Amino acid sequence: MELPTFDQFMEPLLRYLGEHPSGVGTSDAYEAMARALDLNDLQRQELLPSGTQPIYKNRVGWAHDRLKRQGYSESPRRGHWQITSAGVDYLTRHPHRLSPEQREALATVERDSRARPNGVDPVSATSLPAVTEVHVKSPDDRLQEALDELNEAVAFELLETIGSSSPGFFEVLVLDLLHALGYGKGRGDLQRVGGSGDGGIDGVISLDRLGLEKVYVQAKRWKGSVGRPEIQGFYGALAGQRATKGVFITTSVFTSQAIEFAASVERIVLIDGERLAQLMIEHGVGVSHRQLRIAKLDNDYFEE
Repeated sequence: MELPTFDQFMEPLLRYLGEHPSGVGTSDAYEAMARALDLNDLQRQELLPSGTQPIYKNRVGWAHDRLKRQGYSESPRRGHWQITSAGVDYLTRHPHRLSPEQREALATVERDSRARPNGVDPVSATSLPAVTEVHVKSPDDRLQEALDELNEAVAFELLETIGSSSPGFFEVLVLDLLHALGYGKGRGDLQRVGGSGDGGIDGVISLDRLGLEKVYVQAKRWKGSVGRPEIQGFYGALAGQRATKGVFITTSVFTSQAIEFAASVERIVLIDGERLAQLMIEHGVGVSHRQLRIAKLDNDYFEE
């Protein structure tokens, strides 16, 4: 008997979270899903090829990831899953077992890890255009798609985890990332100065040992969009420091007016939540990378 696919866990998981509106621990969710889909002992013990986790738990985790990206659940803290108001509304509108079409729509999400500002609803799965594949994709293409989806899930989780951290931790994280990007000769060249009376500056990077050339950093751990007034304020703080370079980083998004203003002054770089998560993944800040071994015939070996 084959294990259920991740999408088969989504409806029972959402209904289980709906029965526990204050949230549940992940271990309780795993056990509840094993019972809901009547998994036997062999199915519960079947491991991923890496041997690190039971397959069914991995698929329950992916089911929760999709529910989060639909906006129907959240992780207010590590190891704790909770239904959102949108999830409660969904269950209210679908009190009975979902049809195959509804289950497919529930499992279909917009492939976008960008943090959504408050008040912006996630894209409804039913509004997404249907995708028709004319040609069968090669294994390499399918592998790349899988890797892209894994990275998108990690990016989403990164922003969610950063959102639950303290502002001070986020300021340190930003400096760690900029150091990983090559700014500063050593980590000591990147100093956090955020706090009350920081004048709109959260960090300073010395690009040379004498500190004659510096980059000033502003870090905003926000859910709402960052507008032109915030960028203008940062620009004013740079002018007060007689600075020529500034980086403004947020976990959210910038409004078009903010982007236009930054482009007009030509000395401020903007990094939004989506780009922040991508850079963290690329440079190994807050994430670890698993090695994937892919076999390929060595033609040189067989040359006679």
